[in-house]
Amino acid sequence: MKKNVVLTGGTGFIGKKMTQLLLENGFSVSILSRSVNTNSDGISYFQWDVDAGTIDEQAILNADYVIHLAGENIGAKRWTTARKKAILDSREKSTQLLYTCLQKNNKQLDAFISASGVGIYGVINDELVCTETTPAASDFLGSVCQKWESATAPIHNLGIRTVQIRTGLVLGKGEGVLKQLVPLFKYKLGSVIGSGKQYMPWIHIDDLCRIYLAAITNSQIQGPYNAAVNDGTTNAIFSATLAKVFGYRIWLPKVPAFVLQLVLGEMSQLVLQGRRVATDKIEETGFQFQFTDLEKALRHCLSH
Repeated sequence: MKKNVVLTGGTGFIGKKMTQLLLENGFSVSILSRSVNTNSDGISYFQWDVDAGTIDEQAILNADYVIHLAGENIGAKRWTTARKKAILDSREKSTQLLYTCLQKNNKQLDAFISASGVGIYGVINDELVCTETTPAASDFLGSVCQKWESATAPIHNLGIRTVQIRTGLVLGKGEGVLKQLVPLFKYKLGSVIGSGKQYMPWIHIDDLCRIYLAAITNSQIQGPYNAAVNDGTTNAIFSATLAKVFGYRIWLPKVPAFVLQLVLGEMSQLVLQGRRVATDKIEETGFQFQFTDLEKALRHCLSH
């Protein structure tokens, strides 16, 4: 009988790709969604409402694994007080709801795998390379990621293997960071942002989904793992490489930091600040990145 994976955020950018990979590898998939959807071959849909604290428990009762991707898009809207609360609640409360369902039904899983972000390390625009033991930052993103991961601790205490995937900028066709950048760079309007020295740890979506698959199939994988290429890519390097893929050199001046701060407010730190991350821990499990060259990764995203 096929092993079943419950996906939250299964209808999103990463979730759709993850669903495809799971089906290709012989799993059945159950997707928790706020809306009503029609089941299809290998995919079943179940409803939940995090704000209301409701969940179709049958989804969890059928599960062998849970991959928890759900959460409000951090970069979608300006960070007002209300928006910040929505970003945190969508991660913390959703994890708590899943825990409550597991605990209530005395349900054991083979693994619970949660998304997280490299933003947990905060702003480190120097040569320090963050490992999974680097302390969490006290800024907004660091706090969100720390609380998100902490919400999985009660699940771990149920005797369930838990994994946290600290993700960098995800590169994929027409989605993620490229959704915003490609229209500008395609028409030769792309430019370096701020100083250009801020690090941009990135990962191709295929590699990210393969890390999640490895977290399912390798029972030795447990705890937090960085999921981003450690190649020292800065915003200046990323911008120049993307322009090269479109066949030109950047000609526009840098976008001043103060302009972005005026437009985006506190959210400007998403593009003005960064950090490097190490990948030794995930690679020591036997995982190998397929995309480690930024130019090749970008060309693949734009051609597929």
